[in-house]
Amino acid sequence: MRRRSGFGWVELIIGIALIVMGIYTFTRPLSALTGLVLIYGLVATAMGIVDIVFYVKTEEHTGFAPTIALISGILSLLAGLMLMIHPGAGRWALVVFFPLWFIAHCISRLSSLSFVRMTAGRAIYWLTLIINVLGLVLGILMLVRPAFSLFSVMVTIGCYLILLGIDNVISAFSRIGSRW
Repeated sequence: MRRRSGFGWVELIIGIALIVMGIYTFTRPLSALTGLVLIYGLVATAMGIVDIVFYVKTEEHTGFAPTIALISGILSLLAGLMLMIHPGAGRWALVVFFPLWFIAHCISRLSSLSFVRMTAGRAIYWLTLIINVLGLVLGILMLVRPAFSLFSVMVTIGCYLILLGIDNVISAFSRIGSRW
């Protein structure tokens, strides 16, 4: 039988990548909009794959899985592929699709909070809850006020990517990391 390390390497790698992207977004906002389109596409694709794997693993172990994780995974995967294939459309996609991605991803994470609480404990549960509720509010704000989205997309994305990266890094060190 294969022994697991008890550490979430995938979560750690995604978390570090998200934190680095968030910091880069703050330090180089003008070039970040164009330069990060491909990187955002890669991360969205990776997160989509992770959400789909989460759905499959949860289904395998419990007999049921949050369908929203599958939907979020498919949307993230499609958004990531679109950004990588058509980077010129990335500027427009950041303003229009990122709020939708924020909302779908946050709903996916919020729908799996009971699993997080069971496997990772109350502290990770509350951190995940707070970060994803903030992401949901930011996503809705960007949808409702496109001018806000255009003006502050880099700051909003930078903050959220850093918070999401911290959430992933903490999850990698928690017991939830050993599940994958």
